[in-house]
Amino acid sequence: MKPNPSSFRKNPFFSYLLTLSFIVLFGFLYFEDFSCLFRQQQQQTQSNFQQQQIPNPQKEKEYIRLPFAVGDDQNGCDVFKGRWVYDEETRPQYAESSCPYIQPQLTCERYGRPDREYQHWRWQPRRCDLPSFNATFMLEKLRGKRMLYVGDSLNRGQYVSMVCLLHSIIPENAKSFKTFDSLTVFTAKDYNATIEFYWAPFLLESNSDNAIVHRVTDRIVRAGSINKHGQHWEGADILVFNTYLWWMTGTRMKILRGPFKGNGTKDIRALETEDAYRLALRSMLRWVEKHMDPQKTRVFFTTMSPSHEKSAEWGGEPDGNCYNQTTPIDDLTYWGFGSSKSIMRIIGEVFRKSNVPITALNITQLSEYRKDAHTSIYKKQWNPPKPEQLANPKSYSDCVHWCLPGLQDTWNELLYAKLFYP
Repeated sequence: MKPNPSSFRKNPFFSYLLTLSFIVLFGFLYFEDFSCLFRQQQQQTQSNFQQQQIPNPQKEKEYIRLPFAVGDDQNGCDVFKGRWVYDEETRPQYAESSCPYIQPQLTCERYGRPDREYQHWRWQPRRCDLPSFNATFMLEKLRGKRMLYVGDSLNRGQYVSMVCLLHSIIPENAKSFKTFDSLTVFTAKDYNATIEFYWAPFLLESNSDNAIVHRVTDRIVRAGSINKHGQHWEGADILVFNTYLWWMTGTRMKILRGPFKGNGTKDIRALETEDAYRLALRSMLRWVEKHMDPQKTRVFFTTMSPSHEKSAEWGGEPDGNCYNQTTPIDDLTYWGFGSSKSIMRIIGEVFRKSNVPITALNITQLSEYRKDAHTSIYKKQWNPPKPEQLANPKSYSDCVHWCLPGLQDTWNELLYAKLFYP
């Protein structure tokens, strides 16, 4: 006897079972689709997160593209770490006698220095080579431009070095060198280019701002006065700042609130050297952010230039200094007491907060090795040495400034590298 189909339809239990089976089957299929969709969304979210966490190197590279750049440096290369190599083939890059712009405080040959080895040392970075300095290329890139060094006599030495590196390829009637108070201007007429130096040892206004008469011991710096000098820097396409040595008085720095004239000393307060230095760098940074266009201009800061006042620091005589030193220091870890690591930290702290690119030319460590490169006694002496000084040359030896040609040519090679291969 065959079952009657109508009996199944009439059976409520069978209808309930059929409905439940359909719901279970539908739910399973829906769950599979939902799970697949969820997994896709989860993978997409994870991919987006990873893209945020791992920046695109190409996009970063495009973002940091800077004016005047023609190429990139070699991967893993820190041009400020390396060693000095003696080189008689390519150094010096000019002769002292061939550059009439070197001030007599830096012409060591002329004032009797007997050795020439200090002119033949070439800086060799650890994992790469510095691009060769090309004066023609540099002048072409400066065509219609203004390059300006701002700072103290050490920055002036770097400025004169740059002029000496460039001037020999310019015809005599196509260049000029003039000084107007705090401003010195070298003009390459055929290129419509100027390379300039502006005297401002603190960057801020101070009682040492006279470019000729400025050897004051009771130094006072006026807070918030960057525009006093900054008005003369506007329009520069390349700016190279430095300030350090004049802050190192051995005592607290006097900071003036208000103008110099008619103010007396009622608004003066004393700050620790580091705090005063930080104040100046922040003022410089604010000025750069306001007046420099990062799409058109480049800003550099040359770090502290070391001195070599005590030869005991590098294992020499206990009462000696840079006098009669003819070779570099070969200890790559050497760091003299004349260079303040706390000041170096302040430079890093302030520049990390900059909204515009500022390139630090970290010449400090590589210059620490060059105890042989100072002018020592071989320079024009504004005050003739006394008999007791002549009997002891170390007593009047200048272990702060540098002979030209010499070390500061390397500073400009590093500037050249960072300008065109940042």
